[in-house]
Amino acid sequence: MTHQAFNSQQLSHQIGWSLILLIVLGIASALFITPGIDVNLSADIAGTAENMLTAELRLHAAAYLSVLQILLEMFIAIGFFLLLRDHGLVLASWSLVLAIITGVIALLGAVYALNSALIAGNSAFDSIASGNQRSLLISLQVTSDYTSFHLGLVLGSISKAGVFWLFLRSRLIPKLLAAWGVFASLFVVLALIGRDFLPVLGHATVTGAFMACNLVAVVALGLVLGVRGVNTLNK
Repeated sequence: MTHQAFNSQQLSHQIGWSLILLIVLGIASALFITPGIDVNLSADIAGTAENMLTAELRLHAAAYLSVLQILLEMFIAIGFFLLLRDHGLVLASWSLVLAIITGVIALLGAVYALNSALIAGNSAFDSIASGNQRSLLISLQVTSDYTSFHLGLVLGSISKAGVFWLFLRSRLIPKLLAAWGVFASLFVVLALIGRDFLPVLGHATVTGAFMACNLVAVVALGLVLGVRGVNTLNK
C-alpha cells in the first residue's frame, strides 16, 4: 500500500467515525436537550417560543453542542474534499464551499439559541418587555432559526449530492451506496423546496420519507468509511 493510499484510508476512517459521532450527537440532543425547544422537530413556532421561556440552561447546552456539531461537519467537509478532489476538482470544491456556507447558517442557529436564552433568563428584560413582548421576541428568534435551518438543509443536501456523485464516479465506495446517497440528497432538496409551492409535499409522510432516506445514506456511508475505508485500487 502506498503512502498516499495509507493516508487516504486513514482519512476515510476518520471521516466515517466523525459522521457516526455527528449522528449520535444529533440523536442525543433531540432526546435529552431540545425536546420542546427545537422548532425544527415540531414546526410549532408559538409552542416552542413558550417552552423556551423556561429553558435557559437547555438553550445554552443546545447552542454549544451545535457549535461542536458544526466543527465536526467542517472536518468532514474538508476531508471529503481531500478524498475526492482528484476525481473532480471543481465539483469537490463547489461541495466544500456549500458545506462551509451551510456551517455559517448553522452557526446562526446557535446564535438564535443564545439570544433566546438571554431573553428568557436575563432580568433586564423584565423592565424592557412585558411577558407577551418577551414571547414575541423569542418567537422572532424561533422563526429565524426555523428558516435558516431549512435553507441550510437545502444547501447542505446539495453539497452531499455532489459528494455522493463523486463517490459514484470514482467508485471509492460501493456504487449502490453512492447512487442511493445521490437520490436521498436530491430527495431532501426537492421535497423542501417543493413544499413551499405544493403544500402536499409538507405532509408528515413525505418528511419522514426523506429523513429516513437521508439517515440511511449517511449512516451507511459513515460505517463503510469507518470500518472499511475507501477502495484505494480506484485511486
